Amino acid sequence: MKFEQQLGHAPLGKSSEYPEKYDPSLLFPIARQIGRDYLSIQPHPTWVGEDIWRAFEVSWLNQKGKPQIAILTFTIPASSSHIIESKSFKLYLNSFNQEKMEWAELHHRLETDLSHAAGAQISIQREEAATPLAPTTSSPSLPTLNAISIDNLDVECSVYEPTASILKADSSRIVKETLISELLKSNCPVTSQPDWGTVVISYEGPAIDHAALLQYIVSFRGHNGFHEQCVEQIYCDILQQCKPHSLEVHARYTRRGGLDINPRRASPNFTPDSANADYSQRIRTPRQ
Repeated sequence: MKFEQQLGHAPLGKSSEYPEKYDPSLLFPIARQIGRDYLSIQPHPTWVGEDIWRAFEVSWLNQKGKPQIAILTFTIPASSSHIIESKSFKLYLNSFNQEKMEWAELHHRLETDLSHAAGAQISIQREEAATPLAPTTSSPSLPTLNAISIDNLDVECSVYEPTASILKADSSRIVKETLISELLKSNCPVTSQPDWGTVVISYEGPAIDHAALLQYIVSFRGHNGFHEQCVEQIYCDILQQCKPHSLEVHARYTRRGGLDINPRRASPNFTPDSANADYSQRIRTPRQ
């Protein structure tokens, strides 16, 4: 089944009634291979990584009918067979709004249903919701990122569809560095609504031309693709054009519908700098 045909059955971009009862059938999986068939490297390179989904609008009732709230982080391995369409994820989470249960039961249902939909075991972490007037000490402090921002470079941009040939690297100079840009924008392949993100590229190998990299990131501005597929395409294009010895690409997309999505792909031999070791799992950008 082609990509467009499968998406034709997805709830994204359609009017939907919010569920009043728990309903795992709301989840709409999409085979990863459909998007990977379009990557510039076939078959796709061996990588490790995950998609981290953070849900800010999770609520259910305790046994007395009192609402409970939490922020949940879902980690879906990149090796899973399917991604989960984001609106179906949101509708599924909202199907718990009027359900009476303890946290342990909610956790079990979420883990079971989402692992079945993704085709791999997922993990779930809970962050207690708190207001600025009632801070909690249970949430760990978030680390900062040691990276070079390329956004202030004075470059001319005229290409707005991903073009790998823009990328350049100097094979005579071997470096290890982390680069960051907040100028990543792509569009939803169903609704064409903009998706805004921060992309972080860590690598060791021939020095990547920073200006060319920024132009390449900007070239996604007119591209229609899911978050996970954009990160995988960036990874493949850099690997093919710049020949790094090791590489990690991850993006931190801004929230939509109470969810933000943060895909990461890395070469199996990639080792982050000690200063950035916790970044991919724990950081939240100011825009998130």
